[in-house]
Amino acid sequence: MPASRPPLTQTVSSLPESVPFVGPEQQQRASGKAFRARIGANESSFGPAPGVIAAMRDAAPDMWMYCDPDNFALREALATHLGTGSDHVVVGEGIDGLLSVLVHMYIGQDDAVVTSLGAYPTFNFHVAAFGGRLVPVPFENDHENLDGMLAAVKRENARIVYLSNPDNPMGTWWEPGEVQRFIEALPETTLLILDEAYGETAPAGTLLPLDISRPNVVRMRTFSKAYGLAGIRCGYAIGEAGLIRDVEKVRNHYGVNRMAQVAGEAALADQTYLAEVVRKVAAGRGRIAAIASANGLIAIPSATNFVAIDCGRGGGFALNVMQNLLARGVFIRKPMVPVLDRCIRVSVGLDHELDIFEQELPAALMAAG
Repeated sequence: MPASRPPLTQTVSSLPESVPFVGPEQQQRASGKAFRARIGANESSFGPAPGVIAAMRDAAPDMWMYCDPDNFALREALATHLGTGSDHVVVGEGIDGLLSVLVHMYIGQDDAVVTSLGAYPTFNFHVAAFGGRLVPVPFENDHENLDGMLAAVKRENARIVYLSNPDNPMGTWWEPGEVQRFIEALPETTLLILDEAYGETAPAGTLLPLDISRPNVVRMRTFSKAYGLAGIRCGYAIGEAGLIRDVEKVRNHYGVNRMAQVAGEAALADQTYLAEVVRKVAAGRGRIAAIASANGLIAIPSATNFVAIDCGRGGGFALNVMQNLLARGVFIRKPMVPVLDRCIRVSVGLDHELDIFEQELPAALMAAG
């Protein structure tokens, strides 16, 4: 007779045994082969700045110590970079870790949360884990539907609305005036989580100027994308001081490791390197678009470090294209919800990785039928 064990909460026991992403490492273990081009997870193949690597190397002997639970030096560096006080900034284990904290703070059983259908799926997992009720709003013309989301917020009396700008998985964006209009129309009782993970790679002027006076708006940024530090899991949130104090009550105070704190501070100090990476990302987007066009496909204009490519023949065909590229050693991903699922999603990689993608795409398209 199997041993009994403590029962899970009703919410957790009802959740499926699944994860939002199947990592490339798991796919490589299953196939027994390494990917030749890793251009699917929106990482920066350009890596961190040389000064960041040096700082991490120098800090390695100190890893016997716990991190500073206040993240003091990194918060101060972020406040200087942003032109705000450190009481308006909180650091966490990537945007993912901070999303979990915010959902924990504001969402109870069956509370409504508005998001876009097909947007960043990890956010949805956090909502489900705390018993929230997702209200997904379909994209419109490959953009998150601001008016549709606003209507859903008011109809459902939503506690949280999640918006990414630029967005994942399509790479599209809204101009600052449209985001400002959205914010001003929100009820004061609804928290806007504005995910700006790809803000550094967007055209100049895309991001709304910082306004830290609104207690129902929190903006999320990360070192994972343009700064090339996805592996250290470090992100930060910017908001009104009272909101940030509330986050401090419940966040994991030892969640950001010492190496991440060192790396984040060094990364902020080298904005010249960041600018060079942003230039390379823009060039890479252009090259991916050209490869798509040469194969009769359409690249959707992107402000991120990836490009969504419209395969033109529905979700089943695009899925076959992705699977055939995976079989040829090219790791990419794709949106999975209807309409968006006609696309594959290709991250900007190093030149040799895009060479491999260019070489393998025609055969993958032919094999996909």
